[in-house]
Amino acid sequence: MTTLPDRCEVVVIGGGVIGVSVAYHLAEAGIQDVVLVERKELTSGTTWHAAGLVGQLRSSINMTKLARYTSELYRGLEAETGQATGYRQCGSMSIAATAERFEELKRSASMAKVFDLEVNVLSVRRVPSCYQMIHRCCMGPSLCPSERFHAQRRHQFTPALHGSTDAVEIPPPYSVCWPDHRCGRLCRKCGNGVAGWAFGCGGYFGCDPAVNLPLHACEHYYVLFESVAGLHPDLPVLRDYDACTYYKYDAGKLLLGAFEPSAKPWGMGGISEDFSFGEFPDDFDHFEPILEAHETISCA
Repeated sequence: MTTLPDRCEVVVIGGGVIGVSVAYHLAEAGIQDVVLVERKELTSGTTWHAAGLVGQLRSSINMTKLARYTSELYRGLEAETGQATGYRQCGSMSIAATAERFEELKRSASMAKVFDLEVNVLSVRRVPSCYQMIHRCCMGPSLCPSERFHAQRRHQFTPALHGSTDAVEIPPPYSVCWPDHRCGRLCRKCGNGVAGWAFGCGGYFGCDPAVNLPLHACEHYYVLFESVAGLHPDLPVLRDYDACTYYKYDAGKLLLGAFEPSAKPWGMGGISEDFSFGEFPDDFDHFEPILEAHETISCA
């Protein structure tokens, strides 16, 4: 597809994981005329920064069912499409540094039985050896052996449009705007196509100007450690909610990622339309409190 079509049944705006998933499922549902419009390249926005964690246990049965469906879908994509995804099963562990957190994890493990999801409460002795020095004071972890995540952080996993692939078309990169609400025009900047339905999946760049959304970009950080004894590709992901951190194997290194309680906003003056596979400068002052909390919990 080299140009924007004159008309289509459905247009999906945004080629990140959400937009590609919408197009995939529309094709699977039998929609025969879907156009996905991406301003740069597939996954070039927030998606390529994602940690790749796919947890299954959620706070409600419907959200857990959705997460489990996602996990099973990802597991079968390589066989369905013939494209390597790097997706593998390694399990996950959540640790407790306080009695209150330990009670919460035990309740979650009990709730998992309702969802038919295997979650076990383990002793500290069962924590993998490469994690022992990091969290030797934890009261006990919970383990979900069926959780999965894909192996690499960047550029490794682009969900394929398969199944009824002939139903989905991806034109060259376009700077698009939302369809005109009065006449259904697909793209005022790039053509005169008309769409019956439009799905906005562009994140910051895909907001309908007629709708006010409380959406703003923020920075998150991670660090990589080399030469960690006991590190291997099947190491379970470790989550420490008290320290706002997670740990996982990443291309031969140990990755420590953080979701800061006080996020650092980014793009306060707007984000350039050319921004795609960008990275931010290091900001140790912002990340230091997370490292200090990690060190306190590790050495208590």
